[in-house]
Amino acid sequence: MKKKYVRLLLVLAAIGLFLYGLTPARAEAATTGTPAPSAAPSPSPAEVKRLLDETVPKLLAEHHVPGATVTVVGGGRELYAAGYGVSDVPAGKPVDPARTAFFMGSDAKLFTAIAVLQQVQSGKLDLNADVNHYLTAFRIRDTYPGHPVTVENLLTHTGGFDDTFMGLAQARPEQVGALGATLAAHQPERVRAPGTAAAYDNYGVALAGYLVEVVSGQLYDRYLSEHVLRPLGMDRTSFAQPHPAPIDAELAHGYRPEGSGQTEAEGLYGPLTPTGAAAVTTASDMSRLLLALLQGGAVDGRRILDPATTARLLERHYGPDPRLPGMAYLLEQRDRNGLRLLVKDGDVPGFHTNVALLPGQGVGLYVSVNGDGEDSTGGWTTQQVLNAFLDRFYPAPPAAAAPPAPVLTSGLDAYTGDYRSTRTSQSTLTRASALTGSLHVTAEGGRLTVSGPLSRDPQVTETHWQQIEPGLFQEVGGSARIAFRTDAAGRVVSLLSDADPTVAYEPLAWYQAPGLHQVVMIVSLAVLVLSLIGWAVAAAVRLLRRRSRPATPAAPSAARLLGWTTALLLTAATGGFAMLTADSNALNETLFLGDSPLLTVVPVLILTALALAVPMTVCTVLAWVKGWWGVLGRVHYTGVTLSALFFLLLAGAYDLANTGALDLIG
Repeated sequence: MKKKYVRLLLVLAAIGLFLYGLTPARAEAATTGTPAPSAAPSPSPAEVKRLLDETVPKLLAEHHVPGATVTVVGGGRELYAAGYGVSDVPAGKPVDPARTAFFMGSDAKLFTAIAVLQQVQSGKLDLNADVNHYLTAFRIRDTYPGHPVTVENLLTHTGGFDDTFMGLAQARPEQVGALGATLAAHQPERVRAPGTAAAYDNYGVALAGYLVEVVSGQLYDRYLSEHVLRPLGMDRTSFAQPHPAPIDAELAHGYRPEGSGQTEAEGLYGPLTPTGAAAVTTASDMSRLLLALLQGGAVDGRRILDPATTARLLERHYGPDPRLPGMAYLLEQRDRNGLRLLVKDGDVPGFHTNVALLPGQGVGLYVSVNGDGEDSTGGWTTQQVLNAFLDRFYPAPPAAAAPPAPVLTSGLDAYTGDYRSTRTSQSTLTRASALTGSLHVTAEGGRLTVSGPLSRDPQVTETHWQQIEPGLFQEVGGSARIAFRTDAAGRVVSLLSDADPTVAYEPLAWYQAPGLHQVVMIVSLAVLVLSLIGWAVAAAVRLLRRRSRPATPAAPSAARLLGWTTALLLTAATGGFAMLTADSNALNETLFLGDSPLLTVVPVLILTALALAVPMTVCTVLAWVKGWWGVLGRVHYTGVTLSALFFLLLAGAYDLANTGALDLIG
């Protein structure tokens, strides 16, 4: 049986919303925050139209996505905006770039950064201040005394909050609660000191939006409408729940593939509006926002930020390694073809977006699709549109223009081992994604090989790297880079990638390795399943021979029944979790809404098995003391007990019981 099917059967499918793609990095200017000189003038509208018309429809068909909306700006104007495919599959309604609003997902975080900086500009917020200085209805817990969460931490994903987004979305806007009350009721634990590492943080961004509410005295959506959308003339953009009727009437529907058709997605509304819940916009509206950011905060004489504050928004503010791209304010630095980009992706059920600015070229692009795509490739579709645009109009310089980088082959063993993303939840069932979402690094032939989801391309699961500086590696045959950060003693403390500055990968001890845990779970489950079948067959045989054989003593029979029930519960839990994770697109919606019965059933099965494992352990001891069964029978029962305990131990460590992870694997 192929490895991927074994992992699915054993519930080793990844639960991430957070595996994002790979963009090559090369330009030194991008890592320092200095704009690169323009490599070419802005393309003409006709050239942009030709590229998009030949690229977008092809990608929609390839990934089984219903529609897309795209805009490109440059030279101080909108170069081209277009809609492709349909916004409503049953009705066959075409996408209109000026009227059809798409849910923008986390691209809405860019509006949050703007709103916060408006309040900084007016003197009502201080980027270096403790957020508790402004909060009155609740407080952020003082987990790290002397290390408060600052406003800037919220804008660079460095607040140190655990990733806990499950169940905070709603299917209908009428069901949504208040932002402040939700933040107070669902405050996650702080799992690291602020500023020490980046970890993509929806709670932190929502808190930043709430600070705007507190200091402005306006609800977040009303504030944006008055201070950002109206000034820019973005009349078809809304953060309100429900949306205004004219926008709702033209709203695109989001879909996920199902068989040969499409199923409409839900879970697009919720209280965390500053992170993207319910936020919708059109391609033409986004043209105006992009132009404002490229032109010092204003378009057509309408200003939302002064030039100095706009420049501050786009500057590098966090990055633990100066050789790699870092974070602007909620925009991510990325590199491609020697150019500096500022990018933000957005992903919600049925919609995937990408906004990209090239400040040095005065160019911006926005693309959104209303489909998850086959094998969850909707987000990769938007990245492919951006890549096609950059490769056509801003291609990489000839390889001969730069001398080849030196290759260092010594000391590679220091970087080998397993690494886990800082975005791994410490307290929800999504922690199980670490079983398959971690990285495994090996060294051979003077190169490193990284196995795991390091690339934005979901089809790429293994990459190869050569060392060009101590601790800095370049992809073999490419220009992407990774770096290893070390402490004062020279120990590796994190793996960083130019693919995504919003996360780091932290090294794991040998006993924390997901590969080891997978083997233990596979062996344990195999023992449980085989015992489950064997005991059932043996019981049937004994039942048939009951009259010709003496009755089995009650205690051994009860012990067997206890073991059989425990095995059944854990096998059923595994099957339930496999059903839950079988369709990654449907899983996203399930996690957003938290509405699947399996989210309750699986933890209950595991907790019940845990309760039975205690007397089962006692029965194991009694079996040896009292001589139940033969030696092989006692060895078998001991093996079943140990298998159940090991399985439960790892289920607790990865929080499959959804009660908070056991502190066993870091």
